[in-house]
Amino acid sequence: MNQTINRASLLALLSAVESGKLPAARAAEEFAGQLERMPFEDIGHARIDHHRTLRHGLPEVIFAAGKTPAQTAEIFTRIAASGADVLATRADAETVLAVQMAVPAVQHHALARCLTLRQSAAGGHRGHIAILCAGTSDLPVAEEAAVTAELFGVRVKRLFDVGVAGVHRLLAVREELAAAHVVIVCAGMEGALPSVVGGLVGVPVIAVPTSVGYGASFGGATALLGMLNSCSPNVSVVNIDNGFGAAYSATLIARAAHRD
Repeated sequence: MNQTINRASLLALLSAVESGKLPAARAAEEFAGQLERMPFEDIGHARIDHHRTLRHGLPEVIFAAGKTPAQTAEIFTRIAASGADVLATRADAETVLAVQMAVPAVQHHALARCLTLRQSAAGGHRGHIAILCAGTSDLPVAEEAAVTAELFGVRVKRLFDVGVAGVHRLLAVREELAAAHVVIVCAGMEGALPSVVGGLVGVPVIAVPTSVGYGASFGGATALLGMLNSCSPNVSVVNIDNGFGAAYSATLIARAAHRD
C-alpha cells in the first residue's frame, strides 16, 4: 500500500487486518509511514503542515512577523479547526485583534507578544524547564520561551533578574536550577550569564542572546559571540532574541529526560 492515508484507504487497511490478510505489525508500520507523508493544506499564501505533530511531537507554530493580520488570522483559524493547540509568535496589536475576532477563545500574552489556543486535554507535565533572564529588559524574550514551553506541556520555572552584576541573586536559586531537566538563559549586554549557569548545573543549558545593551552590543551580536565562546561545555546557543527556538529544543530535551 503506497497511497496516501485517507478515510477509504484507512478502512481498507483495517479490513485487511480484520480479515487476516495483513499482519497487525505490518499494518502499524504502513500506517505510520503513510501518516508521516500526509499532505499539507495549501491556502494560497501558506502551506499549513497539520501533521508536524506526527513527526516532531509538537505542532506547527505561526511566526506572525512579516505576515498581514489577515494571513495570520486565517492560518491560526485553520490550525485551530484541526483540533491542535495553536501558537503564534511576534504578534503586533493589529494581528492580535484580527486573531481575536476570528478565534474568540484565543489567549493574548502581551509581554511575550504571543497568542495561544489550548485545545488538548490537560495532563501531567512532561519535563521541567527553568527559564532565566539576566535583567528585566530581557523579559519579552524569556516570556516568549516560557509561553511556548507551557503550551507544549512542560513545567516552567521562571527565575528572572538574576544577572552576573549581582551573582548572589543567581546563587540564591541554585536548588531551583538543580530541579530542571534543561535550563534556558536569556541575556544581553556581554552575555556572560549562560557560562556561569553552565558551571552550576549538570544539564543542558540553552543560551539566548538578546538585543539588549548599549551601542557596542551591536543589537545582540556581542552577547551571541560571547555565548558561542562559552567555556562551559553544556552551553548551546540559539539566534538573537529567539526565545521560541530555545523553548522548542528545550521541550524536546525535557520530554526525553522525563521519559528516562
